[in-house]
Amino acid sequence: MLNIFTVIGASVLALAFAAFLAIKILFKDDGTDRMEEIANAVKEGADAFLKRQYFVVSIFFVIGFIILLFLSREKYLSIFVPFAFISGGFFSGLAGYIGMKIATSSSSRTAQACRSSLNGGLNIAFSSGAVMGLTVVGLGLLFLSGWYLILKWFYSINPIPEGYTEALIISSNMLMFGLGASSQALFARVGGGIYTKAADVGADLVGKVESNIPEDDPRNPATIADNVGDNVGDVAGMGADLFESYIGSIVASIALGAAAGFGIKGIMLPLVIAAVGIISSIIGTFFVRTKEKAAQGELLNALRRGIFITSLLVIVGCYYAVKMVLGFEYIGIFWAIVFGLVCGLVISFSSEFFTSANYRPTKSISDSSITGPATVIIAGISIGMLSTAIPIVAVCAAIFGAFYISGGSMNYSIGLFGVGITAVGMLSTLGITLASDAYGPVADNAGGNAEMAKLGPEVRKRTDALDSLGNTTAATGKGFAIGSAALTTLALIAAYNQSINMLGKQMDLSLLNPRLLIGLFAGGMLPFLFCSMTLKSVGKAASKIVVEVRRQFKEIKGLFEGEEKPDYEKCVTIVTATAQKEMILPSLLAILAPIIVGLLIGVEAVAGLLTGALICGFVLAVMMANAGGAWDNAKKYIEGGAYGGKGSLSHKASIVGDTVGDPFKDTSGPSLNILIKLMSMVSVVFATFIVANTLMK
Repeated sequence: MLNIFTVIGASVLALAFAAFLAIKILFKDDGTDRMEEIANAVKEGADAFLKRQYFVVSIFFVIGFIILLFLSREKYLSIFVPFAFISGGFFSGLAGYIGMKIATSSSSRTAQACRSSLNGGLNIAFSSGAVMGLTVVGLGLLFLSGWYLILKWFYSINPIPEGYTEALIISSNMLMFGLGASSQALFARVGGGIYTKAADVGADLVGKVESNIPEDDPRNPATIADNVGDNVGDVAGMGADLFESYIGSIVASIALGAAAGFGIKGIMLPLVIAAVGIISSIIGTFFVRTKEKAAQGELLNALRRGIFITSLLVIVGCYYAVKMVLGFEYIGIFWAIVFGLVCGLVISFSSEFFTSANYRPTKSISDSSITGPATVIIAGISIGMLSTAIPIVAVCAAIFGAFYISGGSMNYSIGLFGVGITAVGMLSTLGITLASDAYGPVADNAGGNAEMAKLGPEVRKRTDALDSLGNTTAATGKGFAIGSAALTTLALIAAYNQSINMLGKQMDLSLLNPRLLIGLFAGGMLPFLFCSMTLKSVGKAASKIVVEVRRQFKEIKGLFEGEEKPDYEKCVTIVTATAQKEMILPSLLAILAPIIVGLLIGVEAVAGLLTGALICGFVLAVMMANAGGAWDNAKKYIEGGAYGGKGSLSHKASIVGDTVGDPFKDTSGPSLNILIKLMSMVSVVFATFIVANTLMK
């Protein structure tokens, strides 16, 4: 029988397997003394950044807890919300921290393994990513299962509020539990994204463009900061990001399932689907392996094999899960899960096509490097814009298909539940898809370690092959996260509408309603305002790094000749301080915008705000992620020997494109999916407060 203890068992299994993989990695050889010294410097920098970030964010959480506690005492929201807010933020931060710790311990071991074989390096890097993926899903499901048991126990000994059933009151509380996770994720993504790309851009501009030294050259003072950034942004930030995506999709579906009349079964089904995904992901990890001297396509197929097997296992498992939980008469819900999986795969293939150097779009950017950096930038933006078409069509098809095959034509609420389940289905394979994404920064750091430790050229060749694949898997992972964010946000908007209705207020969602139109315009503008802030922050921090690296090259005698060591710590300190300062305003924008709009204009304006932000944010995020990935791989394609190879004018032009693309794909783009979900979550949590206090009744 499938029950909550089955779900808890699956989450514990995920964490146990993640621990097994982590121990297995730590027993691997971490290389020479120099390799270990470099890895330790990166660890120390990453730890210092996260400690400072968590201190700043903890202040926000304490203030948020006090505000939410006050609102709960005033009956604007449940007493459980302040405590769920704190615990959600803690688990989200913990998921990112665990992933970062194992990633920083894996880079030197991956480089050392690449001294012997490509497959050995792939195995360690992918295992490190799997620790992140399984930790995220394990902690996420354990968090939700624990709160479900607490709520069920509480309402078994206390009266259920009038107008609610047991399922409705539990789901209404759980819907608000994503607020803390989303808040933590946005700070982590924005702060880590500013850090990683400021260091990367600064290191590239002075090192590769101005000074003609290789990437990750130990003479470059920004190299350690660059490698730290890969871990705090692309690992810790991404872990927190996808933790909240996972939580958000499940709680939104839980709320819609209870509202559709499925009762406790509507709560259990999303949790069971997630449990099936965890078990399938663990099995899928055993199929990721490749042979020595594998081509880029063979490396990609090795990762793909694991994802395909996981997806097939999820389909089989979910068929029986839907039959056992809901009954065969609701088998349409199963097909909604399939739509989610297929949609995720389509978005992944689309991202791969537009960002991999194996295909024409990225090669066309390399072609444009012959005529300089301006044409590289134009070509990259063009490819990014073109790449939005397929994901939009895929998501629209998934929404349409899931709604009607679930029974939406006969029961609107069940159709919406089907759409919510589509997002859960898409993220059910997160344990392995996140592993494919998180493996990339480890491979990137391994290449840096090999370069700084002056290992043989065959080692760097192997790490570069893994790194180039990591750029493609990262782009597909970001597309996957953005697609799931669109479906989850749609489900959250539906939940917001239901929350307003349960408060006794009917919204006028006609396009002729000026409040709705104002909200749509404001929502469409917000992703651009948010990206402006984050891009400007990266530019500001990168400028400081450029000035500092130039200063060290000028003032430290013998540095450029390799006779003196650079002051790595200075660059780490500069970018840490700047990122912490610059992350605050963009993050507050997402939290305050729906509350301010709701209080000033009304609940319809909030609905418009969320819808406008969803549409523009989704398209902009896809464009930025794919353009950035294509620019990066176009540069690597040239570094492989095309158009004159490293040091040529084409190479320098491609580096300029890559530096523009860095904050596109690793700062602004991936932060947008958190922006649109967090705004929706804030709207749901503060719905009662907005209805009671809006100036325009």
